[in-house]
Amino acid sequence: MTEKLLLGQTLRFGADPFETAVDDAAIVSSRGAVLVQDGRIAAVGEADDLRARHPGAEVVDHGRHLITAGFVDAHMHYPQTAMIASWGLRLIDWLNTYTFPEEMRFADPDYARTIADRTLDLALAHGTTTLTSFCTIHPESVDAYFGAAAVRNMAVVGGKTCMDRNAPDGLRDTVQAAYDQSKALLQKWQGTGRATYAITPRFSPTSTPDQLAALGALWAEHPDALMQTHLSEQVDEIAWVRDLFPQARDYLDTYEQFGLLGERGLYGHSIHLEPREIDRLAEVNGALIHCPTSNTFIGSGLFDTTGLKARGIRCGLATDTGGGSSFSMLRTMAAAYEVGQLRGTALHPAQLMWLATEGSARALHMGGQIGSLSVGAMADITVLDLASTPAIAQREAEADTLWEALFPTIMMGDDRAVAQVYVAGEASRP
Repeated sequence: MTEKLLLGQTLRFGADPFETAVDDAAIVSSRGAVLVQDGRIAAVGEADDLRARHPGAEVVDHGRHLITAGFVDAHMHYPQTAMIASWGLRLIDWLNTYTFPEEMRFADPDYARTIADRTLDLALAHGTTTLTSFCTIHPESVDAYFGAAAVRNMAVVGGKTCMDRNAPDGLRDTVQAAYDQSKALLQKWQGTGRATYAITPRFSPTSTPDQLAALGALWAEHPDALMQTHLSEQVDEIAWVRDLFPQARDYLDTYEQFGLLGERGLYGHSIHLEPREIDRLAEVNGALIHCPTSNTFIGSGLFDTTGLKARGIRCGLATDTGGGSSFSMLRTMAAAYEVGQLRGTALHPAQLMWLATEGSARALHMGGQIGSLSVGAMADITVLDLASTPAIAQREAEADTLWEALFPTIMMGDDRAVAQVYVAGEASRP
């Protein structure tokens, strides 16, 4: 058995800081340690105590750096990596102008592998150890994504994006192809290594009722799979859905009536929800994924984090690359803070960190497995330098608490703040 002892400041959670007072939810040590055994976290405690109890462990001393769970990005599009930060436009125009032409390129397996490798390396460089990604309609894009993750031993979620209308010829499949290819990919990848499959209708406007029904049937056959899609991102999108599904009670009903509403569903954006939609999501325990940089970049609106959390709805946090404008979960946390301010609620640094780690992991039904410095979890760990730039360092030097020291890194940090990343206990950089 191999043992590695990571020393530094440590931050972990014993409870959800949206539900419990921060001082009770967060467990902070100014000189803590994380013991890693065979890729998993075996103990978390005080450095002197764990060093005394494990004298033979390899010691990696990160000094004053902060050791935290690896970030979990709960919604992104790896095929959009190369066209991130494309200028302007509203959602539908943006898809037609930038996204769909780029996604057509993923019929080429070599190109898919190149972008998959690039995306995962960028994620690790920014401290993200788990991605949840839409792929393209091409099975090759799914194989490339899961294959690249397997090489890096990363826990990832992904699935073939299904569309049979309102998309270019090169990006439409059929009802039968969506079902057959999704099923084959699910059977190939679900539970293989650290892979988790998500049945993936892009969103209601790009799937016919028959395709949505077929994917709902597939989910019913494989209830342990996740299902990911988009919901109520923009008001003009909602109006389009109303035209396409005139019998539906609301946007959520376009999924519910076809068997695509459930506890293992991941509903990205979910900004402009009707009261009935919120009630149903709370009833079924579905998860909502907040994509703040995307929602501001494309002009979609302001997600109600505190209001939805108060309803007991699980919420994750995500970059939504490439609608999102950054690969960094630090920048994503900063945007979530800004969105919260615009809605009248200042999210605490502990709440932001929880959303980016344990909150997203719970949304993915992986609580206690990833995104956590808890005993038994995989040792997917991010180490943050809280003085990574002169501007951040001068502010951190004046801090009296960890929260005052951490918040400047959340607001101004980037990949320079990521001192080290461990995936299943192995360092991702020299």
